[in-house]
Amino acid sequence: MKQQLICTFLGENRTGLLSQLAKAVNAAGCNILDSRQANFGTDFSLTMIIEGHHPEITKAEISLPALSSELELLSLLKRTKAHAKQNIEHLLSLEFSGPDTPGLLEKVSVFLSSHSASINALRQKSSSVDDSENVRCKIVVSIPDDLDVDAFSTTTKRFFDSLCLTCTITDKHHINWSE
Repeated sequence: MKQQLICTFLGENRTGLLSQLAKAVNAAGCNILDSRQANFGTDFSLTMIIEGHHPEITKAEISLPALSSELELLSLLKRTKAHAKQNIEHLLSLEFSGPDTPGLLEKVSVFLSSHSASINALRQKSSSVDDSENVRCKIVVSIPDDLDVDAFSTTTKRFFDSLCLTCTITDKHHINWSE
């Protein structure tokens, strides 16, 4: 029976890191099921889930931290099971702006979660204008295919209105995997 291992790497972004890590995963006899990479300033974060039989996962657990040390990266590994692919077939872009208030992102994330929308990416910028803090935020969310997008958009705009925020929603990320 195959097992999965979540691998997270953090460090200075340099050319070739991803290929070296992928090569090590392959050398251990594992497959990369899914991965996410983000760049923050001069640093990067990479999280991937790999799969293999018990001996291959054990080999990866030994070889990846050694390679991470050699590449001057921090690493964290954790065994997991029953990986299900993330729904990325239907993505929406949300952009909102207005007064920044404590707990704003918490309220937004709770609202989205209550409507089965998962945050895939988030970028926020705060600024001061006339002694008041303002926020501008872009979020990409994945939604279930059976969610009524028009009803969700209406409900979402009402929610942002209640927070005195302006919101636009763009539905341009529907992917048809059958083509």
